[in-house]
Amino acid sequence: MVVDFIKSYCKLIVSNPEAIEVELEEIGENFYEIFIYCDEEDLGKLIGKSGNMINALKTIINGCKAKDGKSYKIQVLKA
Repeated sequence: MVVDFIKSYCKLIVSNPEAIEVELEEIGENFYEIFIYCDEEDLGKLIGKSGNMINALKTIINGCKAKDGKSYKIQVLKA
């Protein structure tokens, strides 16, 4: 659910939506790390000015913690 949302959200923001890949890795019992891979030119769009775009995405994902009890960390990397 979370991975599908992030993937579709990121595809709306970037110039090269076909380059978006999202991976979910379990770090601990209830802790997950989400990796967003994108084209190099779209890296700035996903992070946003002063990190505003990625912080907004983190805020939305933290809302999922209340529902399923899982914590998420998000990393944006170039493909």
